[in-house]
Amino acid sequence: MSEKKVSKPCHHCKSRSAPAPTDTSKIHYEKFWLYRHCSSVQQRDRQAQKAGQLFSGLLAMNVVFLGSAFISSMIFNHVAITRADVWIMLSILKVLCLFWVIYYLLVTSRRPHAVLYRDTHAGGIWIRGSVLLFGSCSILLNVFQIGYSTILIHCKSRVEIVFPSIGILFICTQAYFLWNHSKDCIQVQHNFTRCGLMLTIATNLLLWLLAVTNDTLHMEIESQLRETTLCTCPNTTICEVFQKGYILLYPFNTEYCLVCCSVLYVMWKNVGRRISHNHMPHTKPKFKFQGVVFGPLLGTAAVIIGACVFLMYQIQATSLAPTYQVFVIYYSYYIVLLPLMSVGAVIGTIIHALEKKELDTLKNPTRSLDVVLLMGAALGQIGMSYFSIVALVATHPRELLNSLILSYSVLLIIQNITQNVFIIDGLHRQRVVAEEDTKDEQNREAYSQRRVSVLELGQEIRKASLSYIHTYSHLSWKRRVLREISFFLVLCNIILWVMPTFGAHPVFENGMERSFYGYSTWFVIVNFGLPLGVFYRMHSVGGLLEVYVTA
Repeated sequence: MSEKKVSKPCHHCKSRSAPAPTDTSKIHYEKFWLYRHCSSVQQRDRQAQKAGQLFSGLLAMNVVFLGSAFISSMIFNHVAITRADVWIMLSILKVLCLFWVIYYLLVTSRRPHAVLYRDTHAGGIWIRGSVLLFGSCSILLNVFQIGYSTILIHCKSRVEIVFPSIGILFICTQAYFLWNHSKDCIQVQHNFTRCGLMLTIATNLLLWLLAVTNDTLHMEIESQLRETTLCTCPNTTICEVFQKGYILLYPFNTEYCLVCCSVLYVMWKNVGRRISHNHMPHTKPKFKFQGVVFGPLLGTAAVIIGACVFLMYQIQATSLAPTYQVFVIYYSYYIVLLPLMSVGAVIGTIIHALEKKELDTLKNPTRSLDVVLLMGAALGQIGMSYFSIVALVATHPRELLNSLILSYSVLLIIQNITQNVFIIDGLHRQRVVAEEDTKDEQNREAYSQRRVSVLELGQEIRKASLSYIHTYSHLSWKRRVLREISFFLVLCNIILWVMPTFGAHPVFENGMERSFYGYSTWFVIVNFGLPLGVFYRMHSVGGLLEVYVTA
């Protein structure tokens, strides 16, 4: 009588097994040669998933280190490693990413049961819209670069035309991929998909690093102004158009790389993820304007005043050098606005502490990434502020403009910290479904089932106005204050995003820090901190809208 050999579970399989899905015929469990001896299918799948994440992460780390070594060598020894060498390396990475994205679109995503689940929290409309906006601006940037290099083809290499051409193709393909597939929880070809996503993340990080450290065109413009350049432009007017367009769109390229990295990382975390019905919200929270009055009014006032200050600064910056008075007005606006935002965030955090809402402890990769991005992106503005504080304290802190910049830097640090605490605390609160939400849904269904005449339309408008007043008066004071604060902070962050994004860069143009640290050093600091600051404002808007909806 032959005995059957029973395999014992390994030490990796001793933990509690995950419940199997209901329809196991559609599930593609992951496999990895290190864990083929595990007896539990679910545990073997879990360990294979961790191993796949580890190896794909190691691939990205090695690519980033290699690219960083190339870029650093170009900076410190531009004779041995030229800019063309770096562009060739990045072009190879872009082509590899293009092949993988095309393979994913045509093969992987079309396989049977490839996308059984979609993460409803991932790829919000605001972040996908940002990909399209910044991607379009990056395409225009590459077009300006191609045009500028084509005019100066007699003293430029052909690589300077090929590199942005490949960049346009890469940006278009990646934007289409992220717009349509950012919510995918892919269930087939797990390891290959993870490696492709990590390679694309590494490529975007290297493009961001190159954009931060590459001040070639800016130095060329400085040389042309001093008439010390050997590469003269045959058509000065066209060259000036390309140069101004390039400088105006330059921050969008770095912003595009950062946004793409965040979306791709969420996709990487969602590879092989199986979402249970408990994780799927039964009713998706919707944005409603009801219950807020003072927040929109104060926020609109901040936006209007900020737009006037921004236009005043831009008119002077484009025609002449910005005057002393414009700098004073610009920094005074920030000094008034930032304390208001900080006080609002502190009050909101206190109200969160007084509330009896339970914390949402469910696993949510999108929310975890939101927290990391908020904390990481805030380091850009905080780092620049500390550099400014050191430079100003060491020079002449008692002058009016210097004291304004010093106050602005300190207030900006406080505002970033208080806003981060408010948003992160709000993102971890469970949403309470209010009674008025259910009533609104029922009224909307009943309203859609019948036609409305002209007379009835006036009555409906009157009912809507009364409903708005009723909702505002019956909201608890905690929910009301949270919504007011969230809406006010949303509008403030929008104007603080618009001002540096579309050309207002007094932190570089006032000349205080630039004269202290030197042109090249301060250029790298600004190009590192400014895109992160713009990304922080944009990401804060998304987080604050989430806090507003769940309040």
